[in-house]
Amino acid sequence: MATPVMIGMPRLAASGAADHESDPRAPLVDRFGRVHRDLRISLTDRCSLRCTYCMPEQGNEWLAKTSILTLDEIERVARGAADAGVSTFRLTGGEPLLRPDIVEVVRCLAAIRRPDGSGVELAMTTNGIRLDEVLPDLIAAGLSRLNISIDTIRRDRFHALTRRDRLPDVLRGIAAAAASPLRPLKLNAVAMRGVNDDELVELVAFAREQGAQMRFIEQMPLDAGHTWDRAQMVTREEILAALSARWRLDPIPGRGGAPAERWSIDGTADTVGIIASVTAPFCGDCDRLRLTADGQLRNCLFSSSEYDLLPVLRAGSEDDAATIGGVLRACVAGKLPGHAIDDPSFLQPLRGMNAIGG
Repeated sequence: MATPVMIGMPRLAASGAADHESDPRAPLVDRFGRVHRDLRISLTDRCSLRCTYCMPEQGNEWLAKTSILTLDEIERVARGAADAGVSTFRLTGGEPLLRPDIVEVVRCLAAIRRPDGSGVELAMTTNGIRLDEVLPDLIAAGLSRLNISIDTIRRDRFHALTRRDRLPDVLRGIAAAAASPLRPLKLNAVAMRGVNDDELVELVAFAREQGAQMRFIEQMPLDAGHTWDRAQMVTREEILAALSARWRLDPIPGRGGAPAERWSIDGTADTVGIIASVTAPFCGDCDRLRLTADGQLRNCLFSSSEYDLLPVLRAGSEDDAATIGGVLRACVAGKLPGHAIDDPSFLQPLRGMNAIGG
């Protein structure tokens, strides 16, 4: 078997891979009993926007085209993950709709079956640009759910934040999604002090008009420039206070491994969510793994370690499933109990969010 390459992790961790390879269909359970059922698959590190909290406007160092996983390679990893119990794939970027073969990617992954014959759920996170053009084909190919990122609905503010005047394109994408059968439809916004923290109620009202759930995300240390400042982050409690001044919010139990806490709005079926990865982390219930566009497997969004699948995928192994499964299990075995953002020793990942995958 090809040996997985790990960045920032002691070599000793690699030796645990063989201990988990005997049954390729055994669940992906880590040392803390967390069963992994969700794989986030980044299709590209490129994006049609340049959000200030994510990447600089100029001078970005993109991944080499030769390192980007092919459709066949993505499918092979996904099949190995499904064999081990993963039931949800989420396509991310960068911006996944920039991938020319995006419809084929969806079609291939949606056709994957788990060992019991059941299908997988295929979701996507997108900025919505081009969504109105390709959404019918994506749905026909098997897309199950959509998350659309929108931090503001004010055009001048959107232009300043993303360095692109593309809000009309995003709104067309949201309108197309609202008119589609895909549910639940979720809109994501990073809450930022002095940027859009005065727009939280407005964003929830907009989402309700679209039949969507608004979800606010605490700003995390994942910007390519490493300029994150916790003091500038809008916290979960601040978000709740702003929304509670307008509506009655009732907590919805049964979160499970979902990243967002949810509240019902004024006793209706409408909900709002908050992903508080910094002030109220949900690491104890995390069931996610991440595959970067260049074939690096990550067991945490904030990890400094990566398990390199690219040489495994391109080695021409006769036992492809066992080889991929071995790397998946080594990655899960090396997962830490939490991201430790509040620990003084915490180091921000070298990759920015666009290169890790949303």
